[in-house]
Amino acid sequence: MLRKHIVMVGCTAPSHVYPSLGVIRELVRRGHRVSYVVGSPLASLVSPTGADVVEHPTIFPLSEAAVWPDDPADAMRVFLDEAIAIHPALTARFDTDRPDLLLYDIGGLGAPLLGERYGVPAVQLSPTLVAWEGYDEDMAEVMDPIKTSPSGVDYAATFTRWLESNGIVADAWEWLSRPARILSLIPRAMQPNADRVGAHVRFVGPCLDPSRLADRSWTPPESGRRVLLVSFGTAFTDQLDVYRACVSAFASDWHVVISLGKHVSAASLGPLPDSVEVYESVPQLAVLEAASAFITHAGMGGATESLWFGVPTVAIPQAADQFGNADRLEALGVGRHLPAASVTESSLRAAVEEVASPASVAARLAELKAEVRSHGGVSAAADAVESYLE
Repeated sequence: MLRKHIVMVGCTAPSHVYPSLGVIRELVRRGHRVSYVVGSPLASLVSPTGADVVEHPTIFPLSEAAVWPDDPADAMRVFLDEAIAIHPALTARFDTDRPDLLLYDIGGLGAPLLGERYGVPAVQLSPTLVAWEGYDEDMAEVMDPIKTSPSGVDYAATFTRWLESNGIVADAWEWLSRPARILSLIPRAMQPNADRVGAHVRFVGPCLDPSRLADRSWTPPESGRRVLLVSFGTAFTDQLDVYRACVSAFASDWHVVISLGKHVSAASLGPLPDSVEVYESVPQLAVLEAASAFITHAGMGGATESLWFGVPTVAIPQAADQFGNADRLEALGVGRHLPAASVTESSLRAAVEEVASPASVAARLAELKAEVRSHGGVSAAADAVESYLE
């Protein structure tokens, strides 16, 4: 295939960037020129792929003191406001360097508008669940209060005006939930009602970046103890009580690896035995490859990676889709949903042993691990992207 110009419009959240990196690296390897749009704080995540990084300022709450809005529509508004703010710079750049194809994260809201402007396909790389036939009816109890709230009404009105200013007449909620082309980067097993997902969605599965898979900056302990990974991602890491409970519950007979994030210091945990390692962040894939259990907030990235490596989970969800992901892992028979209000030293211990010890769970994990890896991943995703170019 002739070298093409592909523009990837991402968003400035690490959990939204990591899922696409393997695909971008492969497209560059195949000879395509890829321009990746992302906020300046995350440019260093993208540059090793070989893509041309198109940096922009960001309003995302990435600092240690910053927090995401609790209101769902206000949280969505962060993505919308950034997309609106950067759109003039994107049109100015790509009007004179037109793409042959747009790829975009679910938060890269300007990409479909660019697709309409340039008359080229826009393909969503979805790192989370997608809508299914009957989604609006099934999710009305959750979505209607968001849509009818003052913040939700304002969000939709602002989005609709932005669409109209770009020559697109559409209802904002309908525009969001019905992309024309989607590559799903999650396992089909994690997709609710997968049998009701339309043919416009291709399940290519997890596309783990080879550089992350090859990272060996962490190695398993020589003690031979079972390894427990504790991580709440990048946005929900203010979990001092959970970290302390993990140390008390598992330090005596597990090897505990804790990714603290930026909100908690190692010093706040006090003196630690050799069986407990704490870091601001860890090479998660390397630890999961050796882990026997994973305590997680159940973000889709972590949930997907746990299935890739066949690691059972104890999920303590904090927000958004994490509650559904926690329930899904439990329904699959490879996880336990432990509500945050129920977390104690004894409840953590019981939940971990419940998923880490039984042979039946191990057998189910092996089955799902094989299924997840059979989707095709990076190669299947790159093939799909090239099919849209044709």
